This record gives sequence, C-alpha cells and structure tokens, in this order.
Amino acid sequence: HILLTILDRLNVRDAARTCVLSRRWQQLPAMLSQIKLDVLDFLPEGTTACYEREIVRINGAAVEATKSIMSRRDPSRNTIHLLSMKFFLRDNDTISIGHAVGQIMATHKVETAQFAILTEAHYSRRGDDDLVYYGRNFMLFFEACPGAFGGLTRLKLQDLRFGKSDICNVLLTCKQLKHLRMFNCNSGVWTTLQVEHLELGELEIVNCSFRKVVLISLPKLTQMAFHGWIAFQDPLSVGDVPLLETVDLTNVCLSSHKMVKLSEFLGGTSVRNLRLGFESEKIWVQPEHLTRQLAAVFCQLTFVHMAEIPEGYDLSWSLFILEPAPNLKELYLTVWDHLCTMETDREKRRALSYSIRKGLRIHADACQVCHGSRGESKECVPIQ
Repeated sequence: HILLTILDRLNVRDAARTCVLSRRWQQLPAMLSQIKLDVLDFLPEGTTACYEREIVRINGAAVEATKSIMSRRDPSRNTIHLLSMKFFLRDNDTISIGHAVGQIMATHKVETAQFAILTEAHYSRRGDDDLVYYGRNFMLFFEACPGAFGGLTRLKLQDLRFGKSDICNVLLTCKQLKHLRMFNCNSGVWTTLQVEHLELGELEIVNCSFRKVVLISLPKLTQMAFHGWIAFQDPLSVGDVPLLETVDLTNVCLSSHKMVKLSEFLGGTSVRNLRLGFESEKIWVQPEHLTRQLAAVFCQLTFVHMAEIPEGYDLSWSLFILEPAPNLKELYLTVWDHLCTMETDREKRRALSYSIRKGLRIHADACQVCHGSRGESKECVPIQ
C-alpha cells in the first residue's frame, strides 16, 4: 500500500519505469488507482518546442503506453480514482486511446476521467482552415468512442471549429461532465454558444470567437471563467445558474467595445468571488449607482481581485463596488503594464483599434457613485 501510494503520485511513464527495480515492483503499475498520462512527458528532457515529427513520435508513444497499461490492468482492483489523459488530436492515435479508455470504463469504476486534447495549431501559426480540420477530426474521434466520452468528468479542448450542433451533441453524450474548458474554439463567425447541462460545475471559455454565450440552465455550475469576448455589447447571458459563486472575467477592451455593467452582465446571480482582468488595457467595467439589481448581484460578495489594471490612471472608479457589497472581506487591485503580453507597436495598436486613453473620466457633478447609502455626500474624485 505504501509503494502504491508513492507510485500514484507519478505519471504513467515514470511509474512504468519502476518495473525494473525488482520482481516485487513489476506488477505495481497495473494496480495503480491514479493513471496520469501526459504526451508531453515523452519529449526528450530539456525539450520545450514541439515540431510535427516529434509530435508524431510522442503521440505514438502515448498510444502504446495507454494500450499497455490498460491491457495489464489488475481486474480485481476495479476502482480508478483518477484517469487523466493528455494527447494530440491525430486521426487513428486518438481513436486507439479512446477505445482503450472505453474498455476500462466498461469494466472498472472510474471516479474522475479527464481528456485534455491538444492540437498542433497550438504550437504553430495556423489559419481558420486548420481549425475546421481539427474540429472535424475531433467529431470523428467523438463519434467513434461514445463509451469513453460518456464516462468523462473533465474535458479540455483547444483550437477547434465545430459544426452548428456539435457542442450540443458533445454535452448530451458527456452526461457525467463536471468541468469543461474551451480555448480558441468557435462554431463559425458570429455564432451563439448555448450551454445547458445537468452536472456541469465548472466552465471555462477562453479566447473563443462566439458572438454570445448563453448559459441556459446549469443547476450545478459553481465556477465560470469567461476570457476574451469579441462582441461589442451583451456577450454573455446568464440564465438558471443558482449555485454560481466564483466568476472570472477578463478582456482586452478595444476603443469600439461597449463598457460592461456588472449588474446586467451578472444579473440573476449572487457571486461570492469575483476576478476582473484588464490585460493592461482600457478599463471595460462601467461604475454604477447603487441599485437593487446591483445590490442583489453583490450582496454575498466576499472577495474581489481586479487584475492588470493599466498604470498611470486614477483608481477611484473601483470604489463603486464597495457599497453594494456589505460582506466584502478582501479587495485586491493589481496595477501593471505587462509588456510581455501587451501590444506595444503603435501601428498595430492603431490598426487593431486599441484605445489610447485607458482610464475612466467621471465628472464630479454627475457622480452619484460616491454617495452613501443614507444620502450623505462623500468626497468625489474626478478620474483623469
């Protein structure tokens, strides 16, 4: 039991290597309760770049390792606490992994099962045609391995363009799904993503080109991250999400973007933890007067982090969040011009409509945000 506890903390490749230590160790990898296979662990030590030839080799190694560990699995140990697979989306490779995982799910109890599916587009510059190609390959993989996807509890996707109903079909099949992450995914130009699922508890949508994200009904959703929306207004619609308590909103605000009112953006929720990211660019949050709607959204708020606020601007606008949040315990403001991620070329900034003025301007005679709940006037600082 001690040896298995140690091996459970290793990935599959390192755990398998322990077979050579002694005869007693030979059967241990087949008895693991945590199986963690990451295709990037098969890269030569010290290698960080992934080229096509190397991807073919390491993905093939991941396939063989998956087949080996699954075929040698001790049938008397029918509970797997964690089954985590990270691999590249490459035709027959992924289907082989999916079939092996599906067979294990049919004969064992798997408490947590995760697919993190990589594409070569993440490691090289690819166009929209490549996203379409990867999207089709993923759906072929999905349709060929319903047993594996039906038992998944976590799914991480990237660089995929889906068909109109593909995402809906995936959610219908993955009935046990508790965590979904999509990075750089879409369903075509200016399409709406509608999300409805009975079990989903965590949702991450990062740099996805959806015109709008509509959360129809997610009764168990507790955490949501929404980064990089493209719509100028109303990019998010929140429906039935009674348990939502942690929200992470991050965007690069361009000069043409409409500012966001959090009372409308998060209307119908009562969040406890809120992170607002500005990527060192224009402030996209609109300070609001105290209203019943704003008070309802922030009445349970205990933690706020405003991250990567651009340098050199007044921060008084951020104080509007204090009055409607009587239970607030922690407020963090991070002011930082992160030059490693910012676009610094002037011509590119002009061409892409980056805003020259990143701060907010609020006239003192029109500012009611700085008035107390009983009507007493507080000092109002004009924001430059």
